[in-house]
Amino acid sequence: MTHQVEGASSTLMQKAALAVAATFALVGILGFIPGVTTNFDKMEFAGHHSGAELLGVFAVSVLHNIVHLLFGIVGFLLARTWSGARAFLIGGGVVYLVLTVYGLLVDRHDKANFVPLNDADNWLHLVLGLAMIGLGLALGKPVHDRAHHRV
Repeated sequence: MTHQVEGASSTLMQKAALAVAATFALVGILGFIPGVTTNFDKMEFAGHHSGAELLGVFAVSVLHNIVHLLFGIVGFLLARTWSGARAFLIGGGVVYLVLTVYGLLVDRHDKANFVPLNDADNWLHLVLGLAMIGLGLALGKPVHDRAHHRV
C-alpha cells in the first residue's frame, strides 16, 4: 500500500525525505552561484582539476552540482509515497557511504577523482550517509499502520 503526500497528512518519513531532497537541490543551486562558491572561475565540468569550492570548503564541479540537483529531484519524486521516501533515505544513504569509501580510496589528484572530492566532502558524505540511513530506519512504519498495531 502506498501513502501519498497530501498536505498535512504526509508522514514524518516523507517530510524527512522532502527536507533532505530540498537540501540537495539547494546545494546544487548554490554551487552555481559565484561568491557562495569560491574560485568560481576555476570550476571545471568534471574532474580533479576543478578549483571551485562551495562555501570555500567543499570541492565542486559542474557535474558535482548537477548530481546534487538530480539527487534532490529524485528525492522530491520519491517522497510522494512513504515507501519511496524510505527508499530515498536508505538507498541514498548507502550511495553516500559508498561515495565516502570511494573518496577515501581515490587520491584527490587522481584522474579517477572525476566528481571531485576532498577531505571535507568525504566527512560530509559519511555524515549524510549515516544520517539518511538513520532517518530511514528510525522513522519506522507509516503513522496509520502504527495505529492498527496498538495494544
